[in-house]
Amino acid sequence: METEVDILLIEFGTLVLGLALIARAARWLGLPVLPVYLLAGLAFGKGGIVDLGASSDFIEVGAEIGLILMLLTLGLEFSAHELIDNVRKSASAGIVDLVLNFPPGFVAGLLLGFDPIVAVLLGGVTYISSSGIVSKLVADLDRVQNRETPVVLSVLVIEDLAMVLYLPVVTAVLFGDSASTTVITVVISLAAVTAILTVEYFYGDRINSLILSNSREVLLLTLLGATLAIAGLAERIHLSAAVGAFLVGVVLSGEVVSHARDLLLPLRHLFAASFFVFFGLQVDPGIIPDVALLAAALAVLTAVTKVGTGWFAARSKKLDTSERFRAGSALIARGEFSIVIAELGVGREPDLGALSAAYVILLAVTGGLLYHFDNALPRIARRWSRR
Repeated sequence: METEVDILLIEFGTLVLGLALIARAARWLGLPVLPVYLLAGLAFGKGGIVDLGASSDFIEVGAEIGLILMLLTLGLEFSAHELIDNVRKSASAGIVDLVLNFPPGFVAGLLLGFDPIVAVLLGGVTYISSSGIVSKLVADLDRVQNRETPVVLSVLVIEDLAMVLYLPVVTAVLFGDSASTTVITVVISLAAVTAILTVEYFYGDRINSLILSNSREVLLLTLLGATLAIAGLAERIHLSAAVGAFLVGVVLSGEVVSHARDLLLPLRHLFAASFFVFFGLQVDPGIIPDVALLAAALAVLTAVTKVGTGWFAARSKKLDTSERFRAGSALIARGEFSIVIAELGVGREPDLGALSAAYVILLAVTGGLLYHFDNALPRIARRWSRR
């Protein structure tokens, strides 16, 4: 037993140190770190360079906590008022986003011979942008005050809310629930979301005053305990732990949010890395060459459709050409939710994991680069428009 613990600690410690080194290199190159973590998982999983057999179970638990913390901190960025306001003002952009970006993945899944529910999962992978990567890019490049940034955030909010319905439905179907059970799951999901948003809307200040504490230790334990418990309850009713954690973040507001960010960010970085590494561990890298061309084709197509989404959303707000391109390029990156969706179907269709990993890596990197250097895109567009 002691030997197993020794091996676990050595393996996990070495992995974390390795992640630190490659994350440092990624930041030096100006690349997002999430796809780098995916690559690390591919390197240390089955068929990779080293098999982390002893620590895989430990990493799996860390991955689940990482997913919960990622969605909790994402929820902290929004309030119930903002969510309702964004949905009301940007509903048309949300519909265009769905129409442009879900069908490519769904159709590709059917053409590959995936069963329909797995094809629906691949549609979800191509549909949703990475709120984590996009928000980080906006902050790192100091574009928070840009006029297109609220447009981008509105689209991201609608996508995240769409997951509140999407994840429970596909999870119920994957587990073989009956039609009546699936309908009940959806009704429960809608009721839970409505109740949480209503409570936060009218009683948010009271709730947050009860949670707030002068002790950082008490506040951290309260936030973690409540979030993990609610995420577990959400998973129990097939609402999804990710959605439960996101809604907990939405409920928090005011002074609690600033303290929560400071307390949770270091934990989020550690466990989020575990999440992406764990997904990579489940994918056989030997399959990736077989799906690389399709992943690249999907990446190119859905990069274009995401630019179209941002262009439409920004045009409706009467923004200029440069701002429309920035809005579109900001939405290209895929990340955490795409991997969450793909993970649901990996056991049912192994190729889905490899295809999704390659796809996310391509768009997380190229999306970040395009957003960083998107000043060149309007110039290209103007040249073509003169022809």
